[in-house]
Amino acid sequence: MLTKLHIQNYAIIDEIEINFSNQLNIITGETGAGKSILMGALNLILGERADSSVLVNKEKKCFVEGTFKVAHKKEVIQFLHDNELEVDNDLLLRREIAVNGKSRAFINDTPATLQQLKSLTSLLVDLHQQFDTLELGEADFQREVIDALADNDLNLITYQTQYRQWTQAKKDLQELISEKNNFQKEADYNQFLFDELNDLNLKENELEDLDSELKMLSNSEGIKNALSKVYFELRESEQPLVTNLKQLINQLQTFASYHQDLKTVIERLHSTQIELQDISNEVDALNNDIHYDEQRINLINERIAVGYKLLKKHNVSATNELLQIQNELSKKLEAVLQIDDTINLKEAEVNKLQQSLESLAEKIGNARRKQTNPFTENVNSLLHKVGMPNAILKVEINKTILNEFGSDTIDFLFDANKSNRFEPIRKVASGGELSRLMLCIKSLVAQKIDLPTLIFDEIDTGISGEAAKQVGIILQQLAGNRQIICITHQPQIAGKANAHYFVYKEIKADAIKTNIRLLDNDERMIAIAKMLSGEKPSAAALASAKEMMN
Repeated sequence: MLTKLHIQNYAIIDEIEINFSNQLNIITGETGAGKSILMGALNLILGERADSSVLVNKEKKCFVEGTFKVAHKKEVIQFLHDNELEVDNDLLLRREIAVNGKSRAFINDTPATLQQLKSLTSLLVDLHQQFDTLELGEADFQREVIDALADNDLNLITYQTQYRQWTQAKKDLQELISEKNNFQKEADYNQFLFDELNDLNLKENELEDLDSELKMLSNSEGIKNALSKVYFELRESEQPLVTNLKQLINQLQTFASYHQDLKTVIERLHSTQIELQDISNEVDALNNDIHYDEQRINLINERIAVGYKLLKKHNVSATNELLQIQNELSKKLEAVLQIDDTINLKEAEVNKLQQSLESLAEKIGNARRKQTNPFTENVNSLLHKVGMPNAILKVEINKTILNEFGSDTIDFLFDANKSNRFEPIRKVASGGELSRLMLCIKSLVAQKIDLPTLIFDEIDTGISGEAAKQVGIILQQLAGNRQIICITHQPQIAGKANAHYFVYKEIKADAIKTNIRLLDNDERMIAIAKMLSGEKPSAAALASAKEMMN
């Protein structure tokens, strides 16, 4: 419930503060007094975009602040928790437009985005303005009305969750089928590439190892000559290094006891002699193992040629990269075999979800159809009361394919003159008819939707007399369970107010400003009488005004 609205420096409003009652709040005033400006300011804290042109006084910022009672509003409390905002019994919403034209929003003094503000206020306020009657012709609005009356909220939440799963499953299935088609197009070529690599049967690093072996075999004669010369010098020459080293050790051994460091030198020479003996043995063994093998060279050349051709073909440079490509091709070929099973499983999932959706859609549709007769009877009864005795509303529900909201199309059809020719509302209803029809519908839906505040901006367009009186009665009845704020030109509606506010213009510091004040009973009576008979109300007008106020 909106308890207080504080506006400063908005258009021709200098500064006003309005404390609203929790029932029927009526706002009246002369045409052009600034009632629409009030609605513009209120729209700011409901999350609408700001226009810097409202800054008439460029020397100070504009702000609009609304205080709401939310102590028992669970959805609001949950929203504040989810968005990490301060929770209190009072909710403070504020919009500021700085002198540079930049706008900021606050929820309980914490900076917020416009989307957060809009989402939050959608739980608190329903604002109906003159142009909002266009919604009445929109399919979404018509469906939402029937669903609200049918208590379809929980079923729709479940349905929409499953609908998203079904849509995703269908998308996945289509991708699998497309993937299978691509697999089949590529399968033969992938098989050919795989067979090439598989037939070659490469081992890790094989081409690199073969390349090293080929270099060794190609240079085997030179390697053997070098090894033979080393062995000869170590063991078989006229003065072999190993033998000479042994003789030198023996010579030093004679004098080892005469100098303490000679023993260390002898030990090192002995170690060197042993190492050279081992080297000579290893050189001899290597020499015996190396042979020029023309057949092996030809075999290696053939294998390397095939391997290098595949390296170039696949644009890689190492054996292991070819093995990785072979592994990937193997997986692709295996996937071709497995994808049919995957498609079958996905088709089963899609069908199961579709069956569940169809069952839920049927349940939702039955609830909608159950509400159509009571809804149209109540609306048509209210239309009669608000001065449209010949108007008839009819709701048509037809089956369609599964969509986000079930499997129904909902159309509100309207006949204004009992001609039995029903047409979609947007084609045949006038502005005044739309306004009254919207009020009748909202008065019924409001009983199902927990919106604490309903705001009507000139809902009385195109009516007067008894019709206006009935509109006032409807608003008064609505105000029994929720706060209503209504801007009106009709005295019959103003007479039903629990709190009556009067908007007027005044000259302040040589400038015209809009102001508002709460009227007491006497002031109310005079204001209503003026609405009836003009600036100087007659005694009869005053009496009528008093009667309207009960």
